Amino acid sequence: MFDNVNNKKIKIIAEAGVNHNGCLKRAQKMVEVAADCGVDYIKFQTFKTENLVTLTANCADYQQKNINNKVTTKSQYAMLKNLELSFSEFEKLALYCQSLGVGFLSTAFDEECLDFLLTLNMDYLKIPSGEITNYPYLKSHALTNKKIILSTGMSSLYEVDNAVNVLKKFNDKVMNNLTIMHCTTEYPAPKQELNLLSIHKLRQNFKCDIGYSDHSNELLVPAIATTLGATIIEKHFTLDKSLSGPDHKASIEPNELKKMVEHVHDVSTILGVREKEPTASEIKNRFIARKSIVAKRNIAEGELFSESNLTVKRVAISGICPMNWEKIIGLKALKSFVIDEVIEL
Repeated sequence: MFDNVNNKKIKIIAEAGVNHNGCLKRAQKMVEVAADCGVDYIKFQTFKTENLVTLTANCADYQQKNINNKVTTKSQYAMLKNLELSFSEFEKLALYCQSLGVGFLSTAFDEECLDFLLTLNMDYLKIPSGEITNYPYLKSHALTNKKIILSTGMSSLYEVDNAVNVLKKFNDKVMNNLTIMHCTTEYPAPKQELNLLSIHKLRQNFKCDIGYSDHSNELLVPAIATTLGATIIEKHFTLDKSLSGPDHKASIEPNELKKMVEHVHDVSTILGVREKEPTASEIKNRFIARKSIVAKRNIAEGELFSESNLTVKRVAISGICPMNWEKIIGLKALKSFVIDEVIEL
């Protein structure tokens, strides 16, 4: 499927994130669901909790709100520690994705995890919104020379520009391999704060591919983003919204993911191409719907064509296009015509 701005295939990323709750079997089930729904990639999050947060960092409001009441901790460290998968488990996930024909992606949250993920030969590296002001992190990603997806939630245009400049500083070809994602970082994101028109602004300013990472509960929003030129769509999903964990309630379930993929593909198909030409199905209808110049009454041979003896009607065969009306008026009939007969010269 192609968008109407860049004629590039729209890629869909099912964001599993940490919705596996630290369970490899659940993560593998999510891979199965993603493959069945027809997405291009499934993305996870790779981190070592001790490298990511301090012991005193609190959970965000949405995390505390979305975590099941059975989990009473306000500590990010304690929450995240329960959501880790090991490097060996990610290796198994990558192989499982390959076996099911869906691309494997994961976000690295520190240098150690980035070095590991590079061994898995992923198509893209993802820089999440929370790392857009992390200079060393941006530098390390730029130096890989890999394709990069940069998410921009919580950011001003000035901050996005600063992050892009860091990437460019350490990789002068990064703009050829960069997709900047518009995003609203709230879980779920309210409709009035989605601001999809920012996609236009990002493309205007950065002259690169623009995508959309959707945190809303709406299924049509990603499809709408494709009409604005988004070339990558990312959406959080879960096997069950009622599961305990920070992101489940702001994620869509398998049946919704499938519908969302269908919506994006349908809209992409409907958008088609920018050129205005008759389609194959239209061409066969032109002779039926368009009109030709015919005899308004019987016309004798040698009579001059005029508005009194010519008219325009639909006919069974192709004749002279009425756009030639002024050229026909005043010419001499080379033969006689009966009423409704197609005029020939």
